Amino acid sequence: MAVDQYVQARPAPGLRPYVARYSGYRQRGLPPALHRGLPSPYLTLILTLDEPLVVRAHPDLAQSPGRYDTLLGGLHLTPALITHDGAQSGVQISIRPLGCRALLGLPAGELGGLDVDLAAAIGNRPAAALRSAVQSNDTWAARFAALDAALLHLRRDHQDPHPDLGYAYERILSTGGLVTVRRLAAEVGWSTRHLTSRFRAETGLGLKEAARVTRFDRARRHLRPGVKLSDLAAATGYFDQAHLARDFHAFAGVPPSRWLADEIGPVQPPAE
Repeated sequence: MAVDQYVQARPAPGLRPYVARYSGYRQRGLPPALHRGLPSPYLTLILTLDEPLVVRAHPDLAQSPGRYDTLLGGLHLTPALITHDGAQSGVQISIRPLGCRALLGLPAGELGGLDVDLAAAIGNRPAAALRSAVQSNDTWAARFAALDAALLHLRRDHQDPHPDLGYAYERILSTGGLVTVRRLAAEVGWSTRHLTSRFRAETGLGLKEAARVTRFDRARRHLRPGVKLSDLAAATGYFDQAHLARDFHAFAGVPPSRWLADEIGPVQPPAE
């Protein structure tokens, strides 16, 4: 019998400044498939339950394909290509860029465009503890609760980044990527050059890049069969349909129609 489970949950309140969501997935007995891990405003942490995650191509093409029990992916501008043979299972944790330092002890900027084994980034013991949190429980609710506890434990050991960088990031998210760099700099009282430099070092993207990725992410989450691209473009801040189509080619590597036809959906969450 085929199994196709997908479950989302919000983290504990104390983690919400750092983690956007948990997404659990389990598939069995399905056709082999290719999934595009698209650019988004969040870092991707995947903790597998059973079989490893198979990455055919990373956003940085200089990285060799690989198989991962745990994977931490930085912010990126091109898709990762993930394959499975009909079975895959795990939990994806969508980490806010400023949460990377607070939870894992390193700035997201060090991971910009890269995928790494979690143990290589934070050490074997804490990486094993996070994976054990999902492997040692039988229900999604219990797995998410165990992740809450494990991440809150990690949180005790690290400091938050500068609050003005957190403010800039949240403003980009809350406006769907439509706030200007000039406006952000005025609101935090920094020069545009200084804010852009600090933001890139902390997150791995410049302010304009982060805004563009956020706008694209919002659009693709609301793209469904039957949705007119012209209406979607207008609703998400694009100049026109052609503008949206260009961003889709840039960030997904395929036009919107091809993405809709190919997308298997278990690893990245749907529209909220």
